[in-house]
Amino acid sequence: MTTFTPFASLLGGMLIGLAAVLLMALHGRIAGITGILSGVLPLYLAPDRDWRVAFIAGALAAPLAYRLVQGAPDFASTTPLALVLLSGVLVGFGVSYGGGCTSGHGVCGLARLSRRSFVAVATFMATAAATVFLTRHLIGG
Repeated sequence: MTTFTPFASLLGGMLIGLAAVLLMALHGRIAGITGILSGVLPLYLAPDRDWRVAFIAGALAAPLAYRLVQGAPDFASTTPLALVLLSGVLVGFGVSYGGGCTSGHGVCGLARLSRRSFVAVATFMATAAATVFLTRHLIGG
């Protein structure tokens, strides 16, 4: 069971949108986490890695700051680590095959009215719905 949090969700969405707009306005870059992260990996070290490191540091620091202010988050995962790692590998293949990640297509691509992003997001959402249905109704229950 998940908790209904419309105001916190709205605020979070607005902050994500603001961050994406600021990154585009100030650096001319799309806020797709996979592209940002790949630019700081040693194999693909980008010359503009400073803002990338700052972006990733902020993304990692945010849940820690939340924990300091609010206490422990109200979510936890009982998913085995091996399954989480396998899921990460599959997402990596999907990102490569789909030409971007959910944040790049969903937040920035849709805002730019990219047809490719509309198709990608529709695919993400359909896959997510099927996954939830399978895990909650056929596999897990």
